[in-house]
Order: sequence, then C-alpha cells, then structure tokens
Amino acid sequence: LFTVLDIERCDLNIKSNSSSHHTELFGEERLLVRRGEPFIIILHLKHGSEEFKQGETSFTLIVETGPLPRKESDTKVSFSLGESIVDTEWSASALNESSGNTVSVTINSSPNSPIGLYSLTLDQEGQKTNLGNFILLFNAWCPRDAVYMQSETKRQEYVLSQHGQIYKGTHKRIKGMPWNFGQFGEGILDICLKMLDENPKFVFDADKDCSARRNPVYVTRVLSAMINSNDDRGVLVGKWGEISDGVHPGEWIGSGDILRQWAERGPVRYGQCWVFASLACTVSRSLGIPCRVVTNFGSAHDSDANLLIENLYDEDGESLSNGDSIWNFHVWVDSWMARPDLGSKYDGWQASDPTPQERSDGVFCCGPASLRSIKEGELTKKYDAPFIFAEVNADVVDMVRLSNGQFVEFSGSTKSVGRFISTKAVGSDKRRDITHKYKYAEGSAEERQVYEKAQHHNKLQQRGEEPGLHLKIKLSDGMIMGSDFEVYAVLTNNHMETKTCNFLFIAKAVSYNGKLGDTCGFISDRVEVPSGEERRLSLKLEYDSYGSVITSDRLILLSAITVDNSMGLVGEALVNQPVTAEMTLLNPLPEPLHNCSFTVEGVDLTNGKPITVKIGEVDPEQEAKTSVELSPTSSGSSVLLVNFDSDNLRNIKSFINVVVMA
Repeated sequence: LFTVLDIERCDLNIKSNSSSHHTELFGEERLLVRRGEPFIIILHLKHGSEEFKQGETSFTLIVETGPLPRKESDTKVSFSLGESIVDTEWSASALNESSGNTVSVTINSSPNSPIGLYSLTLDQEGQKTNLGNFILLFNAWCPRDAVYMQSETKRQEYVLSQHGQIYKGTHKRIKGMPWNFGQFGEGILDICLKMLDENPKFVFDADKDCSARRNPVYVTRVLSAMINSNDDRGVLVGKWGEISDGVHPGEWIGSGDILRQWAERGPVRYGQCWVFASLACTVSRSLGIPCRVVTNFGSAHDSDANLLIENLYDEDGESLSNGDSIWNFHVWVDSWMARPDLGSKYDGWQASDPTPQERSDGVFCCGPASLRSIKEGELTKKYDAPFIFAEVNADVVDMVRLSNGQFVEFSGSTKSVGRFISTKAVGSDKRRDITHKYKYAEGSAEERQVYEKAQHHNKLQQRGEEPGLHLKIKLSDGMIMGSDFEVYAVLTNNHMETKTCNFLFIAKAVSYNGKLGDTCGFISDRVEVPSGEERRLSLKLEYDSYGSVITSDRLILLSAITVDNSMGLVGEALVNQPVTAEMTLLNPLPEPLHNCSFTVEGVDLTNGKPITVKIGEVDPEQEAKTSVELSPTSSGSSVLLVNFDSDNLRNIKSFINVVVMA
C-alpha cells in the first residue's frame, strides 16, 4: 500500500527558483520559470501526516495550460515521481527533508513545452490537491530549447536588458535614441500573454494555438501581427502624416505606457516603425525570446514584389506614384531561434517586422525570415524573405514615361538600398554595424550573384514554381488500343545553372487498384539542360510490347525520373600510385532496387578491363555507394566511365575527366 500525504500547504519557493531561472526581475509575487530547467517546490505536511518515504510514497503531478488542456496537444501532462528528473521531458523526483514534515519536489519541464500560464495539481490515487500556478517562459539558457543562446553576455543583453538604443536619421547622419523596453515592469508579462490570447488564431482555435506556443517561430509571427492594430484589435495604430489626435510617435520613450494603455482601452494612437519594433522587442524579451532592434538605412518598400524600386516620371519630370518607395530608415527586430522547419543552416537571427506594410498570408505581419536566407537570396524560405530581401538589397531604376505610354530607363543604382544596418552593441551603447549579416559587400561579385539568384527565385514564385528540375509528361493524340503511339517527358531546368543528369522514361502495365505489372517501354538518356531551357524524351509504345502485358483495365503507368548520381576522386591521380574513385546514386523509385552494381572503366586507369562492384539491395530514397581503387599507368588526360545497373533501374551512366600527373 502506498502512503498518502496529508498536505497543509505548498511553498512554490519563488525567491530561490527565480534566482536560478533568471526571472527575479519580474518580482516575487508568483512563480515564473524557464522551460527545460528544474525548479523546486516544498510540500508542508500536516502535523501527524504520514512521512514521505522514498519508494513507498508515490503521487502524480498534472500541469495544464490554456482553456482546453489536452494530452494530445501537450497542454496537459501527467507525470509520476521518478528516482531522478529527466531533462528532456516533464519529470519529477522528491526528497524528505530532515524535519520529516516537509517534502522537497524537483520538477523539470520539457524544453519543448508551450509557454504560458500553468496550473499545478498533485494527484494521489484520485485525491487531487491544487498546488498553485506558475508561468513558463522560453529559455535561452537551456541547450535543448529552440531559443538557446550560448553566450552569457548576449543573453544578458538580448533577454535581460531593459534599456536600448534605437537608431534613426539618414545613412550620413545616424543618431541613437534611448528606449526603455521595460519587459519586467509591473503587469507587462500579463499583457504579453493577453496579446497571445487575443490574437485571431487563438479565437479561431484555442487548442491548436496554445499547443503551437511551444514554437518561437509561431509566437514571433503572432506578435508581428498583434503589435499593429490592422486586422485585429492589436496594440498600436500606425500613422505617417499630420497628427491632430493621440500621441505623436516621436513622443514615446518606452514600451510600458503603450502596453498598459492597450490592455485598458484597446488600440493606442500612434506609432511608426521604431515604436512598433521597440514594442516587439519588449514582448519578445518578456516571453524569453532573445531579441534586438535593427535599423536599415535606405530601406526599400517593394510594393509589387519584383525586387526593384521603380521611380517613375513623366516627360515634365513630375513623379508618378506606383507604390514603391525608399525610406530614409526603417526599423524592425531580429529574434534568435532554431529553424527546424528550414534546416539547421538557417538557425540563429530571424528578422520580423510588426510595422504594417504588406499583407502576408492575408494578414499585416512579416517574418520571421532567417538572416542566412536573406543574405544568400534563398527567397523560397518562409516567412516573407522576398520582402525583407528587397528592403536591404533591391536595385533602383529611374524611368520616364514617353508620350506613347512606354517607359524608358534613364538611370539607376545598385548600391543605394540597405546601408549601415545597425543595432545596439552587446554590453554598451555603441552602434554595431550588422550589414554583413544581411548581405554581401555592396557591388561585390557575391552580392550581384545573390541578387540575380533572388530575381530568378522571385520570378519562379510569381509563376507558382519552385527552383529545381521539373518534369511533365505529355500524351499524343491517337492513343488507340492496338495502335503504336508516342508519349513525351519534358524536363525543365529552373535552376540558375546548367544541370546534367540521367533522364529515364518508363512505361509499366498497371491495374486499376495500383498493382504494377511488367514493363512495356523504357528509354534513358544523359542530358545537359541549360538554365531556363527544357529537354524532351520521346518513348514509342508499340502494341507488340504493351498488348501482351496490360490487363483488361487497359492502363499504362508512365514514370519520368531524373537520377541524381555523382562520382569523384579522393586525392590526386599520380602515375603508378593508387587513387580511389567514389560513386553514389540516389534511388528515386518508391521500391527497393535489387542486384545493384557499379561498373567502371577507363583507359590507363583500370588495367584495360572493367571493374564491377556488386552492392546488393538499395531501399527507396537511400543512396547506393561504393568506391573503387584505380591504378593509373600513364600520365595525361583520361576519362573514367561508370555504369549503374539493377533490376528496376538499368544502364545509368556517368563519367569524369581524370588528369594523371607524372
């Protein structure tokens, strides 16, 4: 029989937990902890209660958040006592204090938990005791948290510092302006949580929204929408003109007054970009997401998403409005987090912009977009990379409209957009230039190459296409049972560079239930496809081949495949010295390949005869790999040919040129 504890009260041990969780600046009225980090609570037992005995006393703890706590959404978690805590999930362990009437319980939260207000309940075989509430925040100190930041000085700056410098002016005259973020001010955290609870996604589906609060990417995007009042009852109304009511944006000196006014009375009038960004920084830091305010001088607003700022004039020199503009400066925020949705190379700083400029997925919000994706011109990476790329790297063209209605370009610039991108330095009030984090050096070969790549990606996006090799199958007229006819596979190269690959076109009999029969047509070719061009492969289906294998369903499955294979030498090829050739091929089929082999042959490389290596079976989406040792017998240029063979994928050929040194 397990003993049941008779609990008089629970001490949430706020002072000690706040110190170890870096939350003491919030005050000591309630428990605030960061996820993935253990915290300790003390259970005071009633006089005469059974003592806690390790291994004999057991109970379950239940944590719940949101209006609809559910185990499936990770908004409700039950966990029992263990011998020790587990740092990857919700877990707990307990110790009996020496006095005998207190129990110290160590609780560890999952580093992937949704943030927010939680209740904590103790369950002893159905007898439940409410132990209190706590708020769980993101944790930049926890290596398993998505917002983990390695440097303590950076954590102090980007999470804990309540003051900052906002840069304004022009690129020739940059001025720093102090700002009070005040993220630990009285009531501010509650207002930040209220902001999450009033966002339309929560109103539409509270369960899904609360569950998604585990992800700083999601939370940052919600904040980008809620800081401005467009589309929702968000915090701040933007205005860029004469102001006769409300507060002029230039009068604000901190975030606290604005957030408190919003919580009491709804949208606050007025803000411009630096106010929107400063609010976003306050809320992000309050919730535990490392954040910095960033100013871009010569900031482009590309309204038609063509990565060009077009200044249009008539023949009298009068400006024609088209929506594009360049601001003296524009301010947004960078937030620090992992991007598992994009891949680890895009981890780190992510730009988001709460100033309402253009809609994203139907809402006035922008980001978060990885700085790495912006710098490399990877505009297919979400969120809103093309818009932010244009802000720092658009080209400018000046055009005049002639009397016949045509526009003619008469000047332009590739260097006037995206200058002196600035943020406050870590640990001081000095300005730090971070332009190099957003773009390669202006006018450099890398910068121009990235711009061209971005233009290419952008055009594909506007056509609803992705960069890559695209396949289409075209059928001919006159496909009548009993006749011979041709079908075509068309391969289009949407990459920036020429691609060479093996192009296969296969015809197989198939039943209506998807069961594949025998092959009735096959052709392959090694093709070189320049950027933007296409290559066509024609397959003739003859009745003599397909008539005997198709079923009464009269169905033929056509599959066009490009095969990614590569070959290379490890080391330098020298006469009479062994050198290794490595070969790989990705199985593109949804079925295993059997009896796989590579055969290589090259004059003066393989002793005058082919070398075959059998590698057995290769599963779908797996690579066939092998290596062969070559023995060059004379110096000069040679060619190493390779052929891959298997039961379902045959005669895949490649080659490399080899220069053998004496």
